[in-house]
Amino acid sequence: MKKTVILNSAKFNFDGRLDFSRLKGITEVFKFDESTAEEIIQRSGKRDIIISKELPIPADLIERLDDSVKLICEAGTGFNNIDISAARKRGIMVCNVPGYSTGAVAQLAVSFILNLSSSIPRQVIMINQKQFDNFTKFLQVPHHEVQGKVLGVIGAGAIGSEVIRIASVLGMKVLFYDIKEEQMNIADAEYSALDDLLRESDFVSLHCPLTEKTKHILNRDSISLMKQTAFVINTSRGALIEEGDLIDALMNNRIAGAALDVQETEPPALDNPLFTMDNVIVTPHIGWQTLESRQRLMERLTGNIEAFLNGKPENVIN
Repeated sequence: MKKTVILNSAKFNFDGRLDFSRLKGITEVFKFDESTAEEIIQRSGKRDIIISKELPIPADLIERLDDSVKLICEAGTGFNNIDISAARKRGIMVCNVPGYSTGAVAQLAVSFILNLSSSIPRQVIMINQKQFDNFTKFLQVPHHEVQGKVLGVIGAGAIGSEVIRIASVLGMKVLFYDIKEEQMNIADAEYSALDDLLRESDFVSLHCPLTEKTKHILNRDSISLMKQTAFVINTSRGALIEEGDLIDALMNNRIAGAALDVQETEPPALDNPLFTMDNVIVTPHIGWQTLESRQRLMERLTGNIEAFLNGKPENVIN
């Protein structure tokens, strides 16, 4: 039986609730909560398959992996943590798991839109500070409907398309921009050039992968195009936004606020100004972390390995 090593299972099985039985039925499984760089080398010895979750596996580590390693499975969608070229040179296949958290991440993005439009975070802060003016006087914070507002979606893949579908049900007008295909046709949405999308949108939601072309796609110049009343939402990758430029725009009220499930550096420094802004929602990359999504991840990850063992690999990225 082939041998599989999971290098950092605590990253996706942090609560110990996931079922690994199907994987154990097709390979011998060795599971570790965390692994350092040197432990990656040691633990991959005489193992055929490596599973990791957002764990940096650069070229120098890949060059030192045991010759037994034939497959690296990224337990997620993004794979910029793995040196794909180095793996190819070693004859190691790399696969990922697209689509396992589409619904969960889209749900979070829409939840951010609804929270920001209703000023719920600000109202919670006021109550925690024993400020009850919203109850004793007229409403002290902005509060508006999303119906009729413009949502700009940057990246119209699976998650972006699901956000578009939900937003259209809520009565929002949706514009989308995708760096890959300018002529995409999506029901309930209109393609827009990026600059026009930024100028017209009340909410800008990022749903694209992190590449050389998309890194810092939101920066000082692009943010300057946005309405002063607009909000930024990022549930994709932190480095899509030049964080310093966003902080500057928020501090100087050049945009209304932001909701960020991802940050440029994760975890962010405890003195990061984003933590203290009452017009910002910050969450610790929770979009994919629902129990349902994580179990779906395990099932599809096992499916990748099963397909590989049967000589018909799926979701190969190199």
